Amino acid sequence: MTGPHHHAYIWLGSGDVLVKPGDAHRRPGHPEFRSAQVMPLECADWLLKPASRMEGTFVEPKEGADWYEDQLTRHAHLFVGSSVPDPLYEETTRALAAGEDRVGGWWVSGGRFLSVNLIACSPHRVRPDYACPQR
Repeated sequence: MTGPHHHAYIWLGSGDVLVKPGDAHRRPGHPEFRSAQVMPLECADWLLKPASRMEGTFVEPKEGADWYEDQLTRHAHLFVGSSVPDPLYEETTRALAAGEDRVGGWWVSGGRFLSVNLIACSPHRVRPDYACPQR
């Protein structure tokens, strides 16, 4: 896909996997990086994961903001003892329109971590050398 757009990624997993001894498995140079199901340390590194990890691709900022909000609603039951984060729909739409990433991460029930991400592509502002993943 050419032109500015965002790829959607989500990760929900055990905090033990997220913080297993060291974080090398979350860095692109590590042999496990591409196959590791855990989220990468740097947001832009999602673009280096297999394209099959993408939950969707959005050209229109409002569509991406809708997806982001839907993920928080869909996972609301995990936010036991705390309120579901406000997705800040207008802020998300503005960020996506400006070509920025929208990234959120929360510790949720059961010692798990939820990561919801919209990563800019074509090109990424911080990592313009990263190729856009193809499905």
